Amino acid sequence: MRHIVARMAVIACGVGLAGGVGLAGAQAPGDCRVIEDFSKANVGEFPGEWKARKDAGKEAYLVQEDGGKRFLHANAKNLGVQAAREYEWDLNAYPVLVWSWRPVEFPRGADEKDGKNDSVLAVYTLVPYSRIRGPKAVKYIWSEKVPVGTRLESNGGLTQVRVLESGTEKRGQWVEERVNVRDDYLKYFDEKDVPKAAGIAVLTDSDDTKSSAQGDYANFRACKQ
Repeated sequence: MRHIVARMAVIACGVGLAGGVGLAGAQAPGDCRVIEDFSKANVGEFPGEWKARKDAGKEAYLVQEDGGKRFLHANAKNLGVQAAREYEWDLNAYPVLVWSWRPVEFPRGADEKDGKNDSVLAVYTLVPYSRIRGPKAVKYIWSEKVPVGTRLESNGGLTQVRVLESGTEKRGQWVEERVNVRDDYLKYFDEKDVPKAAGIAVLTDSDDTKSSAQGDYANFRACKQ
């Protein structure tokens, strides 16, 4: 996938943000705010407060529960559709994005550096930019082949990509991530002013490799540190 979903432009430019959840949302332990823990979503359904670029996305991303833990399960078959959650927050006050993810099935033959730009897991932080071109985004991916720390870009430079995890050794295991989105945004886009974040998005895709991919996402939080 080389583009942010078209509907993200609406999210990032603030249209409809009044219906999103801001910093008055639920409090999480450790000076964090809950963005999404799927506790209010119906198991077996696409989460109600999320949006998908195409109807196929509503079938590919379904809430599941295992051992009392609710999460978003992605099942992409020759598909590359993002799902997004509107959530405006102050990156200066809460610069760290925390979430858990679990790779299940890696897209066959994917290589994000070599034209087959599919990833088993990807998480975006969206920042307002343009109604026409859409938002800017910092994208964190779990790659099968590309080394951790590799920097890439897509969407005409509007999406800056960082490989956060690499390899298949942790297939089937939950891994918690903590990234300083504010610092990454300022560094990757070479900017000095800190914007407000407009939301998050996820992408498990397999369209470039014409294969299939599966992964899970859970417990998104914005934290002070």
